[in-house]
Formats: sequence, structure tokens, C-alpha cells
Amino acid sequence: MRPFVTLGFVAVFVLAGLATLAGGDVEAGKAAYTKKCATCHGKDGQASEKMAKMFKVEMRHLGSPEVQGKSDEQLQKDSVEGVGKMKPVKGLNDEDIKNLMAFVRTLKQ
Repeated sequence: MRPFVTLGFVAVFVLAGLATLAGGDVEAGKAAYTKKCATCHGKDGQASEKMAKMFKVEMRHLGSPEVQGKSDEQLQKDSVEGVGKMKPVKGLNDEDIKNLMAFVRTLKQ
């Protein structure tokens, strides 16, 4: 096999790996995030100042060490059950949650 062909196969596998993270599909997770989370947490994980002010809370960037330091299980629990003044996120199935977690992990700062 020629070296450039082998390199092409490796590139395809690496790029495919970037599309899935933490067992989920990042692009599908981004879509779920945009639909269910971005209103409060912002397009890029930076909290909406308007929402933080309205709820009188400090909202951390989802890519912050404090958020990213949580386990996948804790992040899932926070999303599904809510945490503090954050209400539970409704209408997510197991696949949506896995995809959402994969997307949130891409926000790491």
C-alpha cells in the first residue's frame, strides 16, 4: 500500500473519532444543546448574562475547570434532574444525553 493512501485512511479514522466523543455524537449533541440549553448557557457555553441576572445566580462557562471536572454521570444528573435554580431538562432520551455530554466536553477551556 502506498504511504499517502495509508495516511488518508488514518486521517479518515482520526476525523471520525473527533465527531464522536464520550461515546456520543458531537454534532447531534450540539443540535440538542442548541435546542435545549443555549438559551441559558449561551451558544458557546458562556452563560447568558441576562439569564444569570434574572435568576440571581453565577453561571460558570461550561468549559470551565469546575464544570469539566465533573464526571459524565454528574453532568448528566445535573442536566436531567437540574441543579440549584436550574430546572431539569425535559425531552431528552438516553442517546440525546450521551450526545449532549460529548458536545459539552468539546467546550473545555
